Amino acid sequence: MNDIEKYFTDNTGNLIHKWKHYFDIYDRHFRKYRNKDVHVLEMGVSHGGSLHMWKNYFGANAKIYGVDINPNCKDLEDDDQRIKIFIGSQEDRRFLRSLRNAMPKLDILIDDGGHTMKQQIATFEELYSHIDVNGIYLCEDLHTSYWNNFGGGYKRKGSFIEYSKNFIDYINAWHSKTKKLVVTDFTRTTESLHYYDGILVVEKKPIKKPYDLMTGNPSIQGFKPPSSVTKKIVRALNKIRGLTQR
Repeated sequence: MNDIEKYFTDNTGNLIHKWKHYFDIYDRHFRKYRNKDVHVLEMGVSHGGSLHMWKNYFGANAKIYGVDINPNCKDLEDDDQRIKIFIGSQEDRRFLRSLRNAMPKLDILIDDGGHTMKQQIATFEELYSHIDVNGIYLCEDLHTSYWNNFGGGYKRKGSFIEYSKNFIDYINAWHSKTKKLVVTDFTRTTESLHYYDGILVVEKKPIKKPYDLMTGNPSIQGFKPPSSVTKKIVRALNKIRGLTQR
C-alpha cells in the first residue's frame, strides 16, 4: 500500500471519493515530485478531502490549488495558505484563462471536475500550455466518455476519449508525410501518453526531432544503408571523436 492509499484508508477528515486502482497510478507518476516546491491544481474540490490528501503526500513545500463551481468550497481553504481555491465554471474558457494569471506554472494538473466532455476538453485546451515543461496532466474518470448523459458514448465524436486519441498522432507527427498531420507545440512538448482504466496521464518534456542510428557491421552482402542514415552515422561518429579528443 503506497502513502496515498494509506492516507485515504486512514482518513477521518473531509470526504474523499476515489476508485481504488487510482492510487498506484498516482504514486507511479507523482512520486518524483514529493518534498519539492511543486504547484498542483485539482479541478473539482467537492468536500476538499483530496486537496488535503495531496497536501500531505507532496509535503511541506507544495502549493495546492483547487477549482470548483460551488462558492461554499472557498471555505475549505486552509489557515496556512497552502491550499487556495478558485470558484468558477470548468466550461467557462474565460475563467480558465484567468487561472493562468492567478497561479504560477503548474507541475501537476489533475482534472477531477465535472467530467463532462465540454469541461474536460476546455480544461485541456486552456491549461495544458500552463503546465511546466516537465510537468504532468492527468484526467480521471474517463468512463464518462462512454456515458450519454455526460456527452459521451462509444466511438461518439466529441467524447474526450475520441478527442484524446488524436494525441497519439500528434506525438508521432515528426514522421507524417501529409499536411493533414504536422508538428505542433504538443509534438514538441509532450513525451508520453499513459492510458489506464479511467485515467489518461500526459507527461511533458521538451522534444527535439528524433533520429535513428546504426552500429555494428553489415552481415548481408551488398547492403547499403539509406544515405540519410549514413550521414547521421558520420555526424554522430565525428561528434564522438571530437569529444574523445578533448
